[in-house]
Amino acid sequence: MELLNLLQHRRSVRSYTGEPVPEEALKQILQAGLISASSRSLCPWEFIVVRDKETLAHLSRCRTAGAGMLAKADCAIVVVADEAKCDVWIEDCSIAMANMHLMADALGLGSCWVQGRLRTAPDGRDTEDYIRSLLHYPEGYRLEAMLSLGVAASHPAPRSLDSLDWSKVHRETF
Repeated sequence: MELLNLLQHRRSVRSYTGEPVPEEALKQILQAGLISASSRSLCPWEFIVVRDKETLAHLSRCRTAGAGMLAKADCAIVVVADEAKCDVWIEDCSIAMANMHLMADALGLGSCWVQGRLRTAPDGRDTEDYIRSLLHYPEGYRLEAMLSLGVAASHPAPRSLDSLDWSKVHRETF
């Protein structure tokens, strides 16, 4: 599949069949994250793979809204980074997240980016504190986001290239 076509078809999927994500597919998704571009090749990210249903249910309650699909996902990849390793850890983790999101779609799986950084849990804690208490990653590591993964129950229609907002493109000056 050519890259533009893949980008056009990649959509956030929030409903899953309950079928397991094959381990080989999960490996390929993690490989896509691990080979991501990184400032000065510092690769500040760490990926925590969660398949335990009880833990996924707890993760689904890490934000006041927008994380419920984690309860029905087959697994999730939590992306954290050593903030002391790189001043652009947020950007580096975002690239890794995007690559894993695209790889999941290329493999015919559903995925959804669940933002964690700068979000709040229903109990008033930062989402980051909520997830740290659940997954026990070290102090000094910061949460970026989670990628829910599962076999898609349905897949939204691809985006139309004809509907792109070309007014967002500026040449030479704004």
